[in-house]
Amino acid sequence: MTPEMALDVGRDALWVIALLSAPLLLSALAVGLFVGMIQAATQIQEMTLTFIPKLIVLALALLIAGPWMLGTLTEFTITLFQSIPELIG
Repeated sequence: MTPEMALDVGRDALWVIALLSAPLLLSALAVGLFVGMIQAATQIQEMTLTFIPKLIVLALALLIAGPWMLGTLTEFTITLFQSIPELIG
């Protein structure tokens, strides 16, 4: 395995990680921003008010994007396993 191959595998793994984390992070960011604006407007500073909506939206995002995330991870893993002979030899 050459250093270039190792860097390619690492780059691909980081790209898959970014793709898999994006739906959850972006949905939590959107809800946090929305709830933060409501809290600033109403001056209600309750920590559970931000936690519960984020938890619900993350569960919904995982439910919606879960099959795609699992498929992407499975596809990457299969591709990685199939490239083992090329990486070794």
